[in-house]
Amino acid sequence: MAAEQTARRVTRRRARTRADLLDAAFEVFAAKGFGRVSIEEVCEAAGYSRGAFYSNFASLDELFFALYRQRADLIARQVADALAGDGPGLDVPASVDRVTEVLLLDHDWLLVKTDFLVRAARDPAVARTLLDHRATLRGAIADRLGRDSGPGALPAVLGDADAAARAVVAAYDGVTTQLLLDKDVDGARAWLKQLLTALLTEGGAHPERHPGIHPERRPESHPERRPGKHPE
Repeated sequence: MAAEQTARRVTRRRARTRADLLDAAFEVFAAKGFGRVSIEEVCEAAGYSRGAFYSNFASLDELFFALYRQRADLIARQVADALAGDGPGLDVPASVDRVTEVLLLDHDWLLVKTDFLVRAARDPAVARTLLDHRATLRGAIADRLGRDSGPGALPAVLGDADAAARAVVAAYDGVTTQLLLDKDVDGARAWLKQLLTALLTEGGAHPERHPGIHPERRPESHPERRPGKHPE
């Protein structure tokens, strides 16, 4: 019994150490970029020795992969849980509201994710990891969009539920790229909600019904050109 209790304490302590290292790595990677960080800096930020690091991770690369998996899995769970709240029918506006409210829109995470994306673009093994996690996210979305939605429930231009899920992830990518630059989380959340509603409902509601979209701000049509005249 005593040996069992000791083993449980060791397991809990090791899990806590691993979690602390991941949290510290997240802060350091976001602040400096993965390629500019050393194991010593992660250990110092977490308050642990190199021995504690190596008892949990073989290398900084392994830590980086574990951190990415942790956050990517969190996003997939958030989306799946938010989409599971409708019951048998698919209420697109309600689902979009829930997804955009819970979805991880964090500037520091986007910095780390961008580092991972750049590495993936150059390393096929890293790319496979990234593609696997994106497929998991798309699968959660496609499963909900395709379940009990009935024919014609999705805009015809999107095709099937899998194609619609790809469009949703692409919209998320675009909004988060803007967030990476302007750091406006509230604006990103509002714009993602408007974009997904329009994407999944044949254009969504009339623009006047969407806060933040003002018809008077639409680009004006080009004035008719007269011979010999050019727009200023």
